[in-house]
Amino acid sequence: MIKFGVIGTNWITDRFIDGASKLENFELNAVYSRTEEKAEEFASKYQVETIFTDVETFANSDSIDAVYIASPTALHSDHAITCMNGGKHVIVEKPFASNEREVLQMIQTAKKNNVTLMEAMKTTHVPNFKLIKDSLDKIGPVRRYVANFCQYSSRYDKYKEGIVLNAFKPELSNGSLMDIGVYCLYPMVALFGAPTRVKATAYMLESGVDGEGTVTVDYPDLNGVAMFSKITNSSLPSEIQGEKGSIVIGKFSDMNDVKIVYHDGTEEVLDTGQEEKTMYYEAKSFIETIENGKTENDVNTWEHSLATMRILDQARAEIGLEFPADHK
Repeated sequence: MIKFGVIGTNWITDRFIDGASKLENFELNAVYSRTEEKAEEFASKYQVETIFTDVETFANSDSIDAVYIASPTALHSDHAITCMNGGKHVIVEKPFASNEREVLQMIQTAKKNNVTLMEAMKTTHVPNFKLIKDSLDKIGPVRRYVANFCQYSSRYDKYKEGIVLNAFKPELSNGSLMDIGVYCLYPMVALFGAPTRVKATAYMLESGVDGEGTVTVDYPDLNGVAMFSKITNSSLPSEIQGEKGSIVIGKFSDMNDVKIVYHDGTEEVLDTGQEEKTMYYEAKSFIETIENGKTENDVNTWEHSLATMRILDQARAEIGLEFPADHK
């Protein structure tokens, strides 16, 4: 049994617990929040008695073995390093950190303490993603990768009223590139590796972060396009185009509604009948990595996280998006 603590008391933590609770070797044992009120409120939902409001005490507690971190991106690195120095295994919500420097520090800390460190990118762990990867030869050679994830943020209405919530604050290392674009870019890296060139454009908000944007990349044999937004919706699918056909993906973050459309018009549905609560798969893989005594996950590797963060850093440089974390 792996005893978990969580940092972050928002909807995504609920989703992680919801998925992980289907695993026999998962036990939620502690909740950290900066305020006692929030910690108690969240813990009561899951009948958890142990709460913390000091992260150092939390990190050094014997009541937990592993930590799921879903604090604002600007705090990912500090929280992860503190927990790993306390001997805890950590799974950190995407994006992994604010920049490449922080990711390198996190990896160094995992090695030093011999603990598991993994980015919580669920998309690459769902069974349909492996099916897509295994089907590339059917459409190959691949020439274009198009990922489209545009999701109007409920917090944008408040922003337009003059109330800037966490989702649009540069001091928290947020914005559409970091929060949404990473969903488009990480699977691309997992499928094709690091690109040779990165270009980016964006619509910048007055708060200092991007509301929506596009990243284009080059590989020796294919081009990639990532379109993402927190201020618009899109009903367009994503696709991987090959010379023999295309893999069309409906909901990109979960890899749902997937099919191959061949040149002759015939279609092949790609579906493993995967769990609806897709965060189950990343939790399962993280726990297996811990139980196998590995510091690095076989699917969400450190190199994938580093390559993705380098794209994010290059894209931010292109659009002029700076975070306070860049100047620490």
